Amino acid sequence: MSEQQSSYRQIMKATSILGGVKVFQIIIGIIRSKFIAVLLGPLGMGISGLLTSTSGFIAALTNFGLSTSAVKDISAAHSTGNETRLAIVAKVFRRWVWVTGLLGALLTVVLSPWLSEITFGNRDYTFAFIGISITLLLNQISDGQGVMLRGMRQISYMAQAGVIGSIIGLFTTIPLYYFYGVKGIVPGIIVTSITTLVLTWYYAQKLDIKPIFVSKARTITEGKGMLKMGFMISLSSLITLGASYIVRIFVSNIGGIDQVGLYSAGFAIINTYVGMVFTAMATDYYPRLSAVAHSNKESQNVMNQQAEIALLILAPIIIVFLVFINWVVILFYSTKFLPVTAMIYWAALGMFFKAASWSISFLFLAKGAIKLLFWNEIITNAYLLGLNLLGYYYLGLTGLGLSFLVAYFLYSIQVYLVAKIKFEFSFNPSFIKIFFIQLGLALISFMAVKFMNNPYPYIIGVVLIAFSSWYSFIELDKRLDIKAILIGIKNRFKQSRNAGKRE
Repeated sequence: MSEQQSSYRQIMKATSILGGVKVFQIIIGIIRSKFIAVLLGPLGMGISGLLTSTSGFIAALTNFGLSTSAVKDISAAHSTGNETRLAIVAKVFRRWVWVTGLLGALLTVVLSPWLSEITFGNRDYTFAFIGISITLLLNQISDGQGVMLRGMRQISYMAQAGVIGSIIGLFTTIPLYYFYGVKGIVPGIIVTSITTLVLTWYYAQKLDIKPIFVSKARTITEGKGMLKMGFMISLSSLITLGASYIVRIFVSNIGGIDQVGLYSAGFAIINTYVGMVFTAMATDYYPRLSAVAHSNKESQNVMNQQAEIALLILAPIIIVFLVFINWVVILFYSTKFLPVTAMIYWAALGMFFKAASWSISFLFLAKGAIKLLFWNEIITNAYLLGLNLLGYYYLGLTGLGLSFLVAYFLYSIQVYLVAKIKFEFSFNPSFIKIFFIQLGLALISFMAVKFMNNPYPYIIGVVLIAFSSWYSFIELDKRLDIKAILIGIKNRFKQSRNAGKRE
């Protein structure tokens, strides 16, 4: 097996494990979303979206991006095999997680009346913000444990925590919504945070990190690097969340909280269900890219491999959503959410450009080019915010989907040019070929759905889904030798069965 084939298989191994967990979480999420949509409706989802986006904004303001910056430090320390160094980095990181988490919780409590006023136009939700303030501490500690698992590449532990957390989350939050309705939103958010913390803490304790004493002075000294890098990451995250927050407030003021609920539901489908590929891959991709970031050539190979796999997996999923989006919305939510389908059509096409730009954007982090990352995000969010506000003002929810497509088209060109100039990056011909073939199939599906009457969109759509899936399988087989993998699994199964018989 060649080195390149081994690299592709490593990508698929991490993706299959975490992607499998994500699929399971999606199934649980469908059940939960169905209950929430029926029990709370668009209004309840709007309130939940505004509460979580506001608390997320405060978290980005106070967490100093530690959950991202520390992955690089933990991964680097772990790769050296120096147990003492790993223990020091882990100790310092965990202390700063507590400090930043407490800061976020206290700031939310102090600002709760004003947060309610700004978000909802009144102070009726002051106690709601006080209640969810504790989640900023819980989530930061939980993210800290998750960083340890991620930095040390403990994919199995992360997968187990994700599966168990999804099941517990379903059976604890749904009763709250059933018995208390909208009033159960805040307790549901808190219970989810507690569950996640308990699970990540449990699995983080399994890591082989020896106890070590680290003085306060060294905690400050060692933490400076994390905080410096994390602060710039935090600022860029803050800008992104701030732009999203402004859009939600803008939609709420012009269209009402119901429209915020529809907006949140639509992008939950795009970013959670379609974007699960990115979520699954990013967990393994960032540490792996960081390990070869010293070499532009090696970085380019890793980035192209990751982009190819992402697009081959993602494209058939996007086309399925384009063809069957009405049924998907009804399945995930209810008929009350059908007005969001027009937005999803355009946003789904934007995911192709997100796939192209996604693999590049991690390079800035892996290279430690934080200032470059910061200015890149400022420029991106400036035109994304402008496009979102103009899109919604003139075209409503459809305009938000169109602005997503245009913004990611511009962003993909932007990050490609920056990476090419700064780090000599370029896409391989194989990725370009895959991109245009799959995008072409998606565009045909889009036009069929938009301009044809039933049943033609479904007939054409099913053919295109089959062709896209077949093409992805052929290309994946070239890179992974899927037949050899299946034969290996079959042989291992036979050996295990024969061994069982001999016993």
